[in-house]
Amino acid sequence: MTNYQFDTLLLHNKYKYDETTGAVSVPIYNASTYHQYDIDHFGKYDYSRSLNPTREALEETIALLEEGTRGFAFASGMAAISTAFLLLSQGDHVIISEDVYGGTYRVVTEILSRYGIEYTFADMTKLAEVQNAIRSNTKLFYIETPSNPLLKVTDIRAITKIAKKQKALTFVDNTFLTPMLQKPLTLGADIVLHSATKFLSGHSDVTAGLAVVKDEALGQRLGFLQNALGSILGPHDAWLVLRGLKTLQVRLNQSVASASVLASFLAEQPQVKKVYYPGLQYHSGHMLQNEQALGHGAVLSFELEDEQSLRSFLSHLKLPVFAVSLGAVESILSYPAKMSHASMPQHEREKRGISNSLLRLSVGLENTEDLINDFYQALRLVDTKQHIK
Repeated sequence: MTNYQFDTLLLHNKYKYDETTGAVSVPIYNASTYHQYDIDHFGKYDYSRSLNPTREALEETIALLEEGTRGFAFASGMAAISTAFLLLSQGDHVIISEDVYGGTYRVVTEILSRYGIEYTFADMTKLAEVQNAIRSNTKLFYIETPSNPLLKVTDIRAITKIAKKQKALTFVDNTFLTPMLQKPLTLGADIVLHSATKFLSGHSDVTAGLAVVKDEALGQRLGFLQNALGSILGPHDAWLVLRGLKTLQVRLNQSVASASVLASFLAEQPQVKKVYYPGLQYHSGHMLQNEQALGHGAVLSFELEDEQSLRSFLSHLKLPVFAVSLGAVESILSYPAKMSHASMPQHEREKRGISNSLLRLSVGLENTEDLINDFYQALRLVDTKQHIK
């Protein structure tokens, strides 16, 4: 492959056009099975759970973009994460980012634990805490960076060095930044994971998950699990993600630029207690983020004075969609306590700093000034309401 820059690779790769017809869009192969011409030698494709040409195009493309050896497409981000976790065995121990996505928390605490897989949540920004969490049976370090929803930044290189000494694997959830801004495999990680529902597809119209491995032997093991468990991505959904990837660079550039402006704006508002965004210079992970990534992302969180203020603010806000998910062309405002982290008990959320007055914002493609004006008027009305009381 010619040594193109990332934005060019999004368009000019192996799947630039179909070699059979010249079509500049990957064909959607809605086939579940494939004719075989010989009893002793089957073709490359035999059954779509094992391999489908459209899914294969997406898997090879994400492997290229993440600089890995092999990619895998799943029915959702949690399907990708859950399948990767099944590389573990009974009696193994995993160390995991403490403010991890609620769905990942649920799988670890309520499903993997039933099969004898042990876990410890740790603040992975503190290497001493990670070291203290290691056991003789630790086989996996699971990183989310920036974390969801507090945007903590973990030193990927440092954790992978610790993991290698332990002869353990390192997984990194790269959903927030995508390979455009961060490439965990080049920093030492073994598997990078994505909810492709988010920035990679980018249009709130598909649910998908991706995994990319660094080592071919590990890829064989993950490929076995993908085929055996069968939680694969359908061809039409794979095509939608491929289409979304073509505009990833321009979408994310715009969203990141707006997120930076919004974060600075919110940090100056008296109604906002705290803003969590690695692009702010006072953020504890600001320098590290600059070292290991090419940008700060388009997701930020901010905390209001209390839940009453939050409810008032939401009632006056007009532009963002108030919904689960992130990474779309429209700005999406989420309430972690009852959305992304609803499966985490309240005492666990509070211990991690995920309060009932915290909101997470995924910045979309709206005009930045329009977004700021909308946030300003909603915050001003919250202040007015409190003043009257």
